[in-house]
Amino acid sequence: MTAPLLSDAGIVQFGTSRFLLGHVAAFVHASRNNGYTRDRILVVQTSPREAGKQKARDLHAHRHYPLVIRGRHHGQDIDTCETVTSLAGCLIADEQWPELQRHFVENARFVVSNSGDSGYRIDDDSALSAIPQSFPAKLTKLLYARYTSGHDGLTMLPCELISHNGERLKTLVLKLAQRDYADTHFSDWLTTRCVWANTLVDRIVSAALEPVGAVAEPYALWTIEDQPGLKLPCQHPDVQRVESLAPYEMRKLHILNLAHSYLVHLWKSETYSHIRFVREAMATPGWVEELCQVLDSEVLPSLAKHIEPTSLEAYRDATLERFANPYLDHALQDIAQHHAMKCERRLRPVVEMARRQGIATPRLDDAISSSQSTTHSRYPLPNDRQ
Repeated sequence: MTAPLLSDAGIVQFGTSRFLLGHVAAFVHASRNNGYTRDRILVVQTSPREAGKQKARDLHAHRHYPLVIRGRHHGQDIDTCETVTSLAGCLIADEQWPELQRHFVENARFVVSNSGDSGYRIDDDSALSAIPQSFPAKLTKLLYARYTSGHDGLTMLPCELISHNGERLKTLVLKLAQRDYADTHFSDWLTTRCVWANTLVDRIVSAALEPVGAVAEPYALWTIEDQPGLKLPCQHPDVQRVESLAPYEMRKLHILNLAHSYLVHLWKSETYSHIRFVREAMATPGWVEELCQVLDSEVLPSLAKHIEPTSLEAYRDATLERFANPYLDHALQDIAQHHAMKCERRLRPVVEMARRQGIATPRLDDAISSSQSTTHSRYPLPNDRQ
């Protein structure tokens, strides 16, 4: 596979996931089309799996790919397709390390990553290995090569769904740098010349297209926590520089994720054999009424002390619209995995906030209690047969 060492590929993306194809790459594509940025994306495939390497070869061969947008937006059904042209090419780290390192040293300006649930695990990996196995060790080795070549630092924009992902990645890289290189000047360079941004991504990219492409919902958000020296790789209405990620994380966890778990509570509490997907639940008036009741009378009032009510209401409306996406088969059975644990994380903090403010939460209380037992709900549930 020929290495595309292109000077305009200033964004180096670790990960070949369909999510990044439907999220970051789409933003960069739109920004380039509008003349806001010149950077394209060099994708790096990092896993040893042969299937992943084949996907990388497909990405390299099909650098222009279709992105289908399907769902509801502002009350309208959307079903469109555009060709994304922001990819410069793809390298396989295990097979093309010298080319990757040369490009990283000479051309990189931004690093984007989506390395999966175990992406920040190091185990016994070392940046001194010829080709490190873990993403943090790979990044440390590449950054050291850039540092020793006398180049400036980079901006890291990790997209892993890990709280404080930029800070976490910085801590791991500094640990590896201090252990493997023992160069205080390199550690200082990582701290003072590189920017490690905390980010939060929010979009459902529901399917991959063969050989390359993705299907995504209309809603999209990439929030990036501001800090001195932060530069963004693109300009787009859905890419937002914010003072703090905390309210955005709170909204996502305690409105969108909570609402998913509350639908599972309804689904588990009474048998509706024909309801399998979130969109089917949202087509059932009784379920929608019950979900809106818990959001409007218990959740939003509890969160209003921390987040502007108008922001909460807008996100609630967007969440309900996303749930009603007629093109998305989001199975309640899948959301129900680890239900009790999810209720503890998504629902209980809202109940605790409500208690401190004197707000009653009978529906949330019942959902938490039901998740911890095999008994049926004690709260009247919607009857879709009415």
